Amino acid sequence: MGQYLRIKAEYPDTLVFYRMGDFYELFYDDARKANRLLDITITTRGQSAGEPVVMAGVPVHAVENYLARLIKLGEAVAIAEQVGEVGASKGPVERKVVRVVTPGTITDTELLDERCDTRLLALHRRRATWGLAWLGLSSGELGATECTEAELGGWLARLEPAELLISQADATAALPPAVLQLRAPRTVRPDWQFDTALGLRKLCALLQVASLQAYGAEALGVAQAAAAALLSFAEHTQGQALAHVGALQVARADALITLPPATLRNLELTQTLRGEPAPTLLSLLDTCATGMGSRLLRHWLTHPQRARDAASARHQAIAVLLDAAQAHARIRQALRGSSDVERIVARLALRQVRPRELAGLRATLLNLPALRQTLPPADGRAPLLDRLHDGLQPPDAIAALLHAAIAEEPAALVRDGGVIASGFDAALDELRAISQNCDAFLLDLETRERARTGIGNLRVQFNRVHGFYIEVTAGQIDKVPADYQRRQTLKNAERYITPELKAFEDKALSAQERSLAREKWLYEQLLEQLQVHLQPLGALARALATLDVLAALAERADTLEWCRPQFVAQPAIEIEAGRHPVVQARLQETDGPPFIANDCRLDSRTRMMIVTGPNMGGKSTYMRQIALIVLLASIGSWVPARACRLGPIDAIHTRIGAADDLANAQSTFMLEMTEAAAIVHAATPHSLVLMDEIGRGTSTYDGLALAGAIASHLHDRNKAFTLFATHYFELTAFPQQHGQAVNMHVSAAENGHDIVFLHTIEPGPASRSYGVQVARLAGMPASLVRQARATLGALEAQSRAEQPQVDLFAPPPEDPAAAEPSAVERALAAVDPDALTPREALDALYRLKQIPH
Repeated sequence: MGQYLRIKAEYPDTLVFYRMGDFYELFYDDARKANRLLDITITTRGQSAGEPVVMAGVPVHAVENYLARLIKLGEAVAIAEQVGEVGASKGPVERKVVRVVTPGTITDTELLDERCDTRLLALHRRRATWGLAWLGLSSGELGATECTEAELGGWLARLEPAELLISQADATAALPPAVLQLRAPRTVRPDWQFDTALGLRKLCALLQVASLQAYGAEALGVAQAAAAALLSFAEHTQGQALAHVGALQVARADALITLPPATLRNLELTQTLRGEPAPTLLSLLDTCATGMGSRLLRHWLTHPQRARDAASARHQAIAVLLDAAQAHARIRQALRGSSDVERIVARLALRQVRPRELAGLRATLLNLPALRQTLPPADGRAPLLDRLHDGLQPPDAIAALLHAAIAEEPAALVRDGGVIASGFDAALDELRAISQNCDAFLLDLETRERARTGIGNLRVQFNRVHGFYIEVTAGQIDKVPADYQRRQTLKNAERYITPELKAFEDKALSAQERSLAREKWLYEQLLEQLQVHLQPLGALARALATLDVLAALAERADTLEWCRPQFVAQPAIEIEAGRHPVVQARLQETDGPPFIANDCRLDSRTRMMIVTGPNMGGKSTYMRQIALIVLLASIGSWVPARACRLGPIDAIHTRIGAADDLANAQSTFMLEMTEAAAIVHAATPHSLVLMDEIGRGTSTYDGLALAGAIASHLHDRNKAFTLFATHYFELTAFPQQHGQAVNMHVSAAENGHDIVFLHTIEPGPASRSYGVQVARLAGMPASLVRQARATLGALEAQSRAEQPQVDLFAPPPEDPAAAEPSAVERALAAVDPDALTPREALDALYRLKQIPH
C-alpha cells in the first residue's frame, strides 16, 4: 500500500489502475468512483494504517472495455504496470505509471473511432487574442492558429476536440459561450505551462529546427503558449517524446472558406440536427476503403480552402479515374486489404504497436506494387495522381525487415510468445527447440517408466502450478520405485518427480522463460530499428489516404451521376439542374418520388433571390443544396448537377430553423438575431448567405421591419450572394427598388382545398403561402381548418381595404442629434492647430473645456 500511495500522490485527480497479476486494482476513493461509474464490485481486504483496504478490480484481458467506458465519461486513467522482476529485490515488485489515458490522448485501436480524428486542443487567451494548438496523437497531426473571440466558435466546430486544455487563470475567468457549449471535457493545467518562450523551445526541439519562420508561426506568441501546455501534457501522458510528429500546420482563417458553427449544423455536414452520424453529407460521401481515407475526407469537408489549386487538382484526378473504365473500383478493391498505416506509425513511434499491427503493415507494404498498377496513367493530365503513384513506392528496407522479423501469424501480445519469426535469431531458435522437444521427451519417458515399473496407466504430465510430474493411481502405489519423490497427493492418485524429470524440468522451464525474455528483447530492438523509418511511413500513409478519398469521390460521381464543376474568376454561382445529394439519396432508398432538380444563377447582375412559396414546398431544401454544391466543388469533389460554374467564395453563412439556447439565456428570437447579426457583420461580396424565414420569432410588424432592413443591408452594403426565403409577401416588392435582386418562388398547384407541391423554382413571387392547406395535411381537425380558412379570408379582405403605404426599404433617416454639430464640434472646427503658438493652443484647450456639453 505504501508503493500504491506514492504513485497515487503523483496522480491525485486521475484514476490509477494498479497492476496486480491478472487484474488492475483500484483502491479507496478510486475504487468507490469506479464502482459508481462502471458498476464493478467493491471489496475490502486486510488493513492499512488501521483502516480496511477498499478495492475494486478489472481483468487485464478486458481492460480496453472499461477504459472505453471511462473515456466516454471524460475520465483519465493512469496505468501502473509491473516493471521490475519478481524476486529481484525485497518487497513488492516495482511498479510505475507507463502512460496516462485521457479523452484527447488515446492511441489504443479499441478505444478510437476508426473514421474520426481524436484531437487534444489547448486554448490560451491574451487580451483579445485566443491562441489554439491541437494534436492528433494517433495521427501525428500538430496544428496552431490565433483568432479573435468571434472566430473562436468556428475553429472549435471545425476541430471537434475530444479534450480541452485551459489554464487555471482562464478556468476562473468567464469563458466564452463557444467554449462553454463544447461537449469535450476540460482539463485545467498550471498557468506557468502556458508560456510563449517554453512553447517556442518545445516546438523547435520537436521539429528539429532553429526557428518557426519556415512554418509561418514565428509571430504567433499566444499560440506558442498554448503549444507549450499541449506538448507538456501529451509527453506527460505518454511518458516519452512524440517522435512521429514531424511538422507543424499553421492554419489561417483567411486561407479557408469560413464555415461558422451555424453553417456546419444547418447543412448537416457531419451530423444531423439531432446529433446523429447519418444521413449527412459525410455519410453519403464516405465510401472509403480505409479509416485513413474517411478521416481525411472529413477534414476536407470541414476545412475547404479558398484557393482553388488543391480543388482543381482533385477535379483533374477524379476525371482521369472516371475516364479509365472501372479504375476507381480496382483501386478501392486493392485498398481494402490495407491497414491503418497512419495510426500504426503513431503507435510505433510511441512503442505501443502490437505484433499483429506490424504484420498488417507488412501486408500493406507488400501490396503496394499491385496497388500502383491499378492507377491509370495520368499522362500529365492529373499531376496529383502522378505524385501519388510515386508516393506509393514501397520502402524496401522496412518490408524486408518486417518480413524477416515478424512471424506469419504472430500472437496478439508479445508476452504470449510466437511473435518473432523462426530463423531471425539463432539464440531464440535454440531456446524454442528445447521447449518444442518437451512432448517427445515426455512420451519417451512415459514409455520407459511404464516398462520399468510395470504400471500400465502411469502418466507423465505438466501443469503451470506444479510443473512436470508422474501420476500413479492409488491402486498402483505399491509398485512405485524408490527413486520416485512424492510431489502432490490427490484423492485417488499420487504425483511424483524423479531426478531425471527434475533435471529436464529445470532445463525446459528455464528455456521457456529465457525464450519469452529473448523474444521481448528482440521485439523492442525491432521497434528501435523502425524508428528511423517513421517519416517515409507517414508520407506513405498520407498518399494512401489521399488515393482512397479520390477513389471514393470518383465512385460517388459515377454512381450518383454528378458533374465536374468549373471554376471561373468572376463572381458567379451558376448551377444547372442542381440536386440536394442527401435528400435525393433518401428518396431513392425509400422508393419515394424522383427528386426535382432546379437551377440557380447568381452573378454580378443578380446577387439576391427573394424566395417565396408554401411550407413543405422545398425552399429550405433548395437553399441548402446550393450551399452543398458550392462546398463540394470547393473541396475538389464533383457535384450533383448537370453543370456548375463557380466564382471565388470566402464564406458560407446560414440562418435557418428555429431553436433556442436556454442555457445561455437566449430565446429563439434572440438566437435568430444573434446569428443574423454575425452574418451582416461578416459577409463580403464573395460570401454565400442563406436566410430562411428571418424575423418570424417576433410580432408581424417587428419581424417584417427587421427582415426588410436585413435584406437591404445584405444587398446594398454586404453585396453578398444571398438566398432570402420568406413568408412576408411584402418583401416581394424588394426587387423593384434593388436592381441586383430577383423574385423566385416554389411552385404549387391548388385543386379546391387540396394542394400539390411541384418543388420547382420559378421566376416571380408566390401568390400565397398555403399554410392552412399544410395544416390540413398535418392532420388538424376539420372544424379547426374551416375556422382558420374563414379567418384568413377576413384578414386578407381587411388588408386589401387598408392598403398600407409603408416603404419597407427606404434608407434609414439621419440621426437628429448627429445632423446638427454640437457647440464643442463648432469650436473645434474653428481651431487651426498649425497656426497656434503653444500658449494659444493651451488657451484654446481651456476654452473647449469650459463649453457645456
